[in-house]
Amino acid sequence: MGSAGKKPLVYVLDPYHPAAIELLKADTSVDVILPPEASKDDALPRATGILLRSDTRINAADLEGANSKLKFIVKQGVGVDNVDLQAAKSRNVGVFNTPGLNSESVAEMTLTLALCVARRVTEFDRKIRDGEKVVRSQMLGKSLFRKSLGIVGMGAIGSELAKKWKGAMNGPLIAFDPYAKEEAWHDLFGLEGFTRVQNLNDLLKAVDVVSLHVPLTTSTTNLIGEKELAIMKDDAILLNCARGGVVDEAALLKALQAGKLFGAGLDAMQHEPPSRARYGETLLTHPRVVLTPHVGASTEENQAMSGRRAAEILLDLIAGRGEHQSLA
Repeated sequence: MGSAGKKPLVYVLDPYHPAAIELLKADTSVDVILPPEASKDDALPRATGILLRSDTRINAADLEGANSKLKFIVKQGVGVDNVDLQAAKSRNVGVFNTPGLNSESVAEMTLTLALCVARRVTEFDRKIRDGEKVVRSQMLGKSLFRKSLGIVGMGAIGSELAKKWKGAMNGPLIAFDPYAKEEAWHDLFGLEGFTRVQNLNDLLKAVDVVSLHVPLTTSTTNLIGEKELAIMKDDAILLNCARGGVVDEAALLKALQAGKLFGAGLDAMQHEPPSRARYGETLLTHPRVVLTPHVGASTEENQAMSGRRAAEILLDLIAGRGEHQSLA
């Protein structure tokens, strides 16, 4: 690497897969600062480009302190709610992501959570490890075979999950997405292969499993709240592998405690990673809740692929190669 200041500085603020780091280090046109040396406070006044994931948040105040050298922020993954897009735009900082690459992994995790909740896998595992008496006749799960799935968000992840559900469960699909094209999913399932509704409530009251795949915006914050939970079937399963904040967690806990739902699988929560300090004896200890720490995209294969793609995009931008559309 050359001396700092003679080359564009790239700061990697969150952990990236070694394959992505190797790609950055191999490019002699940039200098790279890696964790733990890389910090947001150091990056904002010095970096030309920043690589991050969901761990680091860059808000308007952060960007006010950024140097004019900062031109690009690239987020590994789809959601960019941890970056203030309006503030980035006002500072002429482009914000980019890696859409589509996480779809397979997140859809796989969603199906995993659905099965774990339905068959009470983690609940039974805890009982066995705690030395409780296990009476098999009293430990009944819920079959998902030919059960209906409602997918909120007909993007890449929702599409992958729909295909997996059809193949594994052979159950009906109902979809809701006010922004997807009219012909969305027609090439995947045909006109008769799924039902698309124009109202979220129509989906909620009809399906056995509800799965959320939407970004966190003003319109999706608490998208599933007390009223929506009341509409769902009493033995329904709720899955959130999207973003914390899409589900009103207090309302969800209340519904679960009242026996309203069969259970919930949550890979995304308002406070991540979820901890006893944040949640106490609530969702973390409810027997019908399965929690994972926002690791839907965290497979060895996907992290290598999507990490390299984020690095490639940033190197392209700095070198003036290719066409990449900023989200800001």
